Amino acid sequence: MSFAVARAVAWRTLHNVFTHPSLLIPSLIFPLFFFTAFAGGLSRVRDVPGFDFPLGYTAFQFAFVVLQSAAFGGVFTGFGIARDFESGFARRLMLAAPNRAGIVLGYGAAALIRWLFTVAVVTGVAFAVGMKVGGSGVDLFGLYALALLLNVAALLWASGVAMRLRTMQAGPVMQMPVFLTLFFAPVYVPLSLLKGWIHAVAVVNPLTRVLEAGRGFLAGSPTDVGAAFAAALALAALFSLWAVRGLRNAESAG
Repeated sequence: MSFAVARAVAWRTLHNVFTHPSLLIPSLIFPLFFFTAFAGGLSRVRDVPGFDFPLGYTAFQFAFVVLQSAAFGGVFTGFGIARDFESGFARRLMLAAPNRAGIVLGYGAAALIRWLFTVAVVTGVAFAVGMKVGGSGVDLFGLYALALLLNVAALLWASGVAMRLRTMQAGPVMQMPVFLTLFFAPVYVPLSLLKGWIHAVAVVNPLTRVLEAGRGFLAGSPTDVGAAFAAALALAALFSLWAVRGLRNAESAG
């Protein structure tokens, strides 16, 4: 029964996204904008002394954009959860579904498929502008695996917020912590080139390990792989508890 609920929720969410450009376009525009602005507008950063990423600045920023698109794909799906509660659909669904964990699974499946579409477009654009991949290219899927875990973690965070507040006004609460955590990682230059308080914050930011490992995969020289996957899995596990408690909160609210 939970599988049937998950499939129905995923289908409805994806149908809404792919038939309404106002829902689909932002999830494409955001990563493409960041990729164009960073990889193009800041390309001279590659000439900074100490910048030693072997594939150039386009690939350096592509790793960040893949992770950013995964995180925001989860957050945007959280917006849809809040919208469903605001319209009353989610409450009716919870009354009809005896196993409500399937609701979260359905939204999670929709977030994943939505991100896969986005990352396919972003990857196509990156290769079109001449991005290089180190090694055999197989390690690129390590970057995608990390991004998938980040997509799950972000969806679970956003769904927990949406189910507690049950209004679209919760959007900034879902988005800003994810945005800040991403941009307090070494986005523009390697960690070794950061100075002052931003370096101190980046060192303890769990997404720094994820981003550094993702860039290592892209370069064909994986680094900090264990720490990166441990950090991503820990975030997903932590926010799964947050999402389950959010679901219980929504159940008790009726």
